[in-house]
Amino acid sequence: MASESDFQKKLKKEISERFPGCYILKNDPTMIQGIPDLTILYNDRWAMLEVKQSEKARHKSSTTIKQQETHVARLNDMSFAAFIFPENKEDVLDAMERSFTV
Repeated sequence: MASESDFQKKLKKEISERFPGCYILKNDPTMIQGIPDLTILYNDRWAMLEVKQSEKARHKSSTTIKQQETHVARLNDMSFAAFIFPENKEDVLDAMERSFTV
């Protein structure tokens, strides 16, 4: 299994290819605890993704995971936000693409 940083590196490359001209920003977790890892700016839309090494990593019980879940839900209400891991990558990227074309 690839590390979370390896998955994130490949994911950023795939997002750049799928959404040419997008900006991918790595968020500073020390600014807001639990804020999703990546912000993607594309045309007049944005998305935020919380990158996990695997689906199991999302379900660890901790204060940070609960904060991440809260942020992802709130940000998804504003635009688009999701947890992304290898097992759901295509579904999340497809949903993100749909949100970019609304």
